[in-house]
Amino acid sequence: MSRLGNVGGRLYRGEVSFDFVGRQKLWYSISGLILVLSLVGLFARGLNFSVDFKGGSVIQFPATSATSLVQVQNAVGDTGDGQGAIVQHVGSGNSATWQIQTGKLNYSQGQQVQSTLSRELNVPQSEISVNFVGASWGGQISQKALQALIAFLIVIVIYLSIAFEWRMAVAALIALAHDIVITIGIYALAGFQVAPATVIGLLTILGYSLYDTVVVFDKVRENTAGLLGSARSTYSQAANLALNQTLVRSINTSVIALLPVAAILFIGGGLLGAGELNDLALVLFVGMLSGTYSSIFIATPVLADLKERDPQYKALAKRVAQRASGSRAAKRAGAKASRPTAAGAGAATGRSVAGSATVLDDDTDLPGTDAPDADVPGGQDADAGGAGAGEDRVPAGRAARPAPGGRPGPRQQPRRNTSAKRRPGGKKKRR
Repeated sequence: MSRLGNVGGRLYRGEVSFDFVGRQKLWYSISGLILVLSLVGLFARGLNFSVDFKGGSVIQFPATSATSLVQVQNAVGDTGDGQGAIVQHVGSGNSATWQIQTGKLNYSQGQQVQSTLSRELNVPQSEISVNFVGASWGGQISQKALQALIAFLIVIVIYLSIAFEWRMAVAALIALAHDIVITIGIYALAGFQVAPATVIGLLTILGYSLYDTVVVFDKVRENTAGLLGSARSTYSQAANLALNQTLVRSINTSVIALLPVAAILFIGGGLLGAGELNDLALVLFVGMLSGTYSSIFIATPVLADLKERDPQYKALAKRVAQRASGSRAAKRAGAKASRPTAAGAGAATGRSVAGSATVLDDDTDLPGTDAPDADVPGGQDADAGGAGAGEDRVPAGRAARPAPGGRPGPRQQPRRNTSAKRRPGGKKKRR
């Protein structure tokens, strides 16, 4: 656990780094494949709009334990007017109801469906309600949602261009378009129903995705400040460091945001059944996953690609490459110089042996000298009658031991030439 807790700090300090920006071709390939599948599903299958968008009729009646989904579907099919109807179990407990969405029915057709359901499902006809929904209301919702989306994108472009720069605005818009297309494509491929709550959730995830992207861009701006005046890293390297520094934060934020949404989608959907809340949770869950992916693998790599096209940053990349190649050459030269050859090693060994052989013992006479003299403290010789006659000599190669009382002990004196006459005090006679 402690290692996992230190991952964030190591990523922030650059001790551990994942090359997100350097592998942008891989991320582009994955996103391109998902986008192609999404577009194929969108144009081939289309979206499954609810009755609120395409118009029709909504039939509702209380759900009992004796009524199953298959029984309701068979009863609706027997009416002859319920072909292609969508049957949903909404709510739980005493408030649970069956909701049937069919095409547009006139009054007489609605009455016929009521009587058929009441007879086959043993439900009082008075408890079966038939509501008619016009397509104009769904068209108004779609129009308002499109207007809100356009206004949102315009405001975002203006804000990012002022607060950051236009390249960051372009990268953020590409990430947003990526999230929208993937979310809509998943709805088309899976056949999820598009309700008014779905449109609201789609606008919500755009804000969430943009929030995460702006946090990463702010760190990129901080890391790239004054970058052109040095040759320490390229723009892509600085952007990748910023992405690693905010990686743990992005993951934690996404996980915390997805937990309640997943609880509403899976637990709430299973207990409460399908409904507007479940439609909202579904689009939020899909969009948050896509937004987290785009903020890490799409937005920042696209920004780095746009910046690297600038001539200034191209020149910076060349300076960084030259500096890196010079550092590698210097390291190789230093490593080569630090490895001694066999001849050099032998010569060095011979020099050390020769040096050790020149250390002579104190009892060895130097050429042109008499017998060794015994030096005594204070510079007096033993033949002066004195004081150092009985003292031991200090062997060669040993440090002199300090005398009792903290005074320095005997120190080895240099050999005296025989031509130097001795005086009674142990001093040499001047010529």
